[in-house]
Amino acid sequence: MGILEPSSVKDHARALLEARAITVQIGGHTVCRAMNLALYPGQCWAMLGINGVGKTTLLHTLAGLRPSQGGQILMSGIPLIQFSRRARAQRLGMVFQEASSSFPSTVWETMLVSRYPYLGGFGWETERDRAIVASALEAVDLRALAHRETLALSGGERQRLRIAAFLAQDTPLGLLDEPLNHLDPAYQMRLMARLVDHTRTQGGALLMVFHDINVAARFCDSCLLIYGDGQTSAGSTGTVLTATALARLYQHPMMPMNTHWGQGWLPA
Repeated sequence: MGILEPSSVKDHARALLEARAITVQIGGHTVCRAMNLALYPGQCWAMLGINGVGKTTLLHTLAGLRPSQGGQILMSGIPLIQFSRRARAQRLGMVFQEASSSFPSTVWETMLVSRYPYLGGFGWETERDRAIVASALEAVDLRALAHRETLALSGGERQRLRIAAFLAQDTPLGLLDEPLNHLDPAYQMRLMARLVDHTRTQGGALLMVFHDINVAARFCDSCLLIYGDGQTSAGSTGTVLTATALARLYQHPMMPMNTHWGQGWLPA
């Protein structure tokens, strides 16, 4: 089969993103071995593991940014490698852990880049594109900074800009690498609620890397645990997040605690 362009891609009543028996390695380290994973419409997944275990590497592999060492990755039932870059960008958006740039641009100009997958060869942004960008900036409280240079933003403002760009790209799939970096607690709660609501309303799916177990437990219905020896665990949050699994994951005992939103976790 040839490369699929946006007009030739039809929705399938199946997983939005699926990994079938994939093996991922980097620098002689095995991140996962023969792992199966499926993200269905409406699901919000958390990926958890200690520093250096390969969470970012796995996320980039699932996005098609680097090859796996075995298995297959599909998007809506179609091998990911069959999608053109433009078709992929219309269906899968990412928030990178760090995305520094020395190129001078304003917040507004940076945001418009997220709409490029929908433009024609020499097309310009439409009124609809500009409205989507404005709405995304409003959602992260950056509308007032639209004409500020991105290099003048604080770390938290840049992170909110990355999330706004993801929202404006308007894809059914989202792979987010530590999306709460540099954000204070109020913004963490507000933006997580916004991301989850947007995803479930649109029938999309999210896979997000976290270091905070309690954010994952509060907002995600499913979890993927990366143990560091090639083994993984995946399933519903209530089933996967156990004291035994978390102690193995973080190499430290964990104990449950009751919160107003449900069960949380603390180091023992």
